[in-house]
Amino acid sequence: MDVILIPGLWLDASSWAPIADALTAAGHRPRALTLPGTGEPADRTADIGMTRWVAAVVAEIDRADGPVVLVGHSGGGNVAWGAADARPDHVARVVFVDTAPPAPGASISEFPTEGGAVPFPGWAFFDEPDVADLDDATRERTAAFMKGVPARVPAEPLALRDARRFRVPVTLLMGERDEAALRAELENWGAFREEFEAIDDAEVVRIGSGHWPQFSQPERLAELLLAAIR
Repeated sequence: MDVILIPGLWLDASSWAPIADALTAAGHRPRALTLPGTGEPADRTADIGMTRWVAAVVAEIDRADGPVVLVGHSGGGNVAWGAADARPDHVARVVFVDTAPPAPGASISEFPTEGGAVPFPGWAFFDEPDVADLDDATRERTAAFMKGVPARVPAEPLALRDARRFRVPVTLLMGERDEAALRAELENWGAFREEFEAIDDAEVVRIGSGHWPQFSQPERLAELLLAAIR
């Protein structure tokens, strides 16, 4: 199976290395992506937003010989869902890693910008539960290769148009939330709850990690991902 690995903000293809190795060992064909404009000078990326990121994944889907699995971490989940919306008949499953399917018009979030880019804000920026399982050595190692992304990417609303996306099977590999906790949280998120409930086949699996399991628990994440792809 072709498995397209989509990183979240500030990450490139290398962030998936342990996961890609496990997928390859299991006989799959992982394709880890570095999305357009990541780590590039802001004066060359002003026109790059969410639409361009989704288009980059759609191009990868179109290059595959058959249906693909899309895996999106964090903000990469928005990208994955947008690509599934664009090619619902060519996606066998979407796997969200510590994020949920976004509603139409959603954006990733607002982060501080510098000169037309969104730099990595540092680990202290995030809530403690998100980073609690990242020790100092891991934080130092991973922060060193975090890259800025174009300012339009996290701010641009996601276009979703094809209701056939709801027929694509979905797995949510959530850091600390089980299904009951996720559903309780979504009760306060209006359109996100409606988006989730409209999916025909959705499963929620708790990882038992923070927000970056590919760094803190790569073996566990790979195991759960392989089970989801089945």
